[in-house]
Amino acid sequence: MMGKTTRRILAFGLFLFATALGAGAAGWFGYSSSLAGLALRGQADLTRASDRLVGQLQRFRQVAVLMADHPELVALTKGQGDVDRVNSLLLSIADKTGSDAIMLASGKGQVLAHSTLRPVFNLTGQPHYDRAMHGALGISHNYNSPTNQRIFSFGAPIIQSGHVLGAVIVSVDIETIEESDWRGDLHAVFFTDDAGLIFVANRSELVMRTRQALKGGAFASVRQRAGYEIWSLNSGPYIPKNALHLTKPLPIIGMRGEVLVSTAPALRLAWLQGAAVAAILLGLGAILFWLTERRRAMAARLRLEAKANEELEIRVEQRSVELKQAQSELLQSAKLAALGQMSAGISHELNQPLMAIRSFAENAETFIERGKPGVALKNLSRISELARRMGRIISNFRAFAKQESEPVGDVDAVAVIEAVIEMNEARFVQEKIRLNWSGANAAILVRAGEVRLQQVLVNLISNAIDAMEDIRYPRIEISVECDAEKARITVRDNGPGIKQPEKIFEPYYTTKAVGKSDGMGLGLSISYGLVQSFGGDIRGRNHKSGGAVFTVELPLAKQKDAA
Repeated sequence: MMGKTTRRILAFGLFLFATALGAGAAGWFGYSSSLAGLALRGQADLTRASDRLVGQLQRFRQVAVLMADHPELVALTKGQGDVDRVNSLLLSIADKTGSDAIMLASGKGQVLAHSTLRPVFNLTGQPHYDRAMHGALGISHNYNSPTNQRIFSFGAPIIQSGHVLGAVIVSVDIETIEESDWRGDLHAVFFTDDAGLIFVANRSELVMRTRQALKGGAFASVRQRAGYEIWSLNSGPYIPKNALHLTKPLPIIGMRGEVLVSTAPALRLAWLQGAAVAAILLGLGAILFWLTERRRAMAARLRLEAKANEELEIRVEQRSVELKQAQSELLQSAKLAALGQMSAGISHELNQPLMAIRSFAENAETFIERGKPGVALKNLSRISELARRMGRIISNFRAFAKQESEPVGDVDAVAVIEAVIEMNEARFVQEKIRLNWSGANAAILVRAGEVRLQQVLVNLISNAIDAMEDIRYPRIEISVECDAEKARITVRDNGPGIKQPEKIFEPYYTTKAVGKSDGMGLGLSISYGLVQSFGGDIRGRNHKSGGAVFTVELPLAKQKDAA
């Protein structure tokens, strides 16, 4: 008894350990996946913020470039302009563009004109000016302690005849850019220079701090998780305490964009996934325990169900055989019903040649007695031709009446159509129906069963004949055409059309008046099943000029490669 209890306790402990392990793995996987998603979104936000900053600064660089070609500024660098006029011009441009200051410097660094009350009178040694004096666009940033301003400066050279005469300096206060639409961003975004100084940021508490001091403070740490750098910070309420750190180089302005994305959503998702997996595993454990306790009773019940299922499968198999046999008998009954409708025509088709044979035989005997063997020979040839015609008619009806067991193969659709026309020829004459069938220049081989395809066409033609019972000039048109993959056999009549085209292939649906036909509404349903078994399709619709049109689509036989 104690041994059994010990095993249960051990199994329960192992199950709890496995549950904790699975929940931890699920939480770690969820955390890693969430970090990947956060990284993608954070990188996208950083790219947008970087593009926005670069775009805003580019406006001021363009101002410097455009002003470098202004004729009054060029003239002043040559000592020919009006200083007061140029000062007014620079002040106007600064006001319109939002620049902090615009200055014109000579080739020796002396400020010739300016838009500010606090001009720097010599720019020699400043990076943006020195680079401009080498004929290139200069850019630099610096912190102005007296005014507590962070300034970005752009220098554009004034070049005449290959010589640098001076430079236009455009400066912008970074705080005006930050206040425009940056402060409401979701993530903490900042931009650092080569020394790691945070010069631009959407969080004021980050400005003018160094990256090293930020991540190396008393309450800060940096660790790697799932291939990403995670910073733990304590820098204020608007800086995430645990953040994913991402960077993006910005060589065009000499800085590096950085973003801190809070990992709190990833941690919440990890806990939720871990808890969900633990709940699922505990639920499965409870179910397994219950199933174990119920195992004996369920085993007996399963044996009874297995025996019942076995008996049911036997009954289903027997029923399937019976249904298949019934379907075969139904198809054969439909064919015999069609033969019954054509029985009068069979008598006519065979009686007429027999009478002609008798007449030709008597005439041949007479011609032989009169010594005219040549004429008698012609009569014998006609008798032979009529006998062949009778044999062909009997062969068509015998083939149509038999039970076809052959699989789907290559069948000449044109020959099948002509055989069906020949079987219904007497009905055409009896009902005074004009048949339009132009035939085809060559055989069209399709995938079908010959007798079953005859059954389909006999059903369509019989329905067309019945539908035109009250039509004064009944007409049936049969055509066949094909494309690269399919052949289409079309049977059209000029009867009253189809009242409910969507129901025509449903079993037992018929529009024939009671007492006028023995049909049960199974002909088209059987035809539909036969065509589907060939891998084809059959459709019925009303023609816009009147009457019904049925189209049988069949796959073409694959052409065999020539030897």
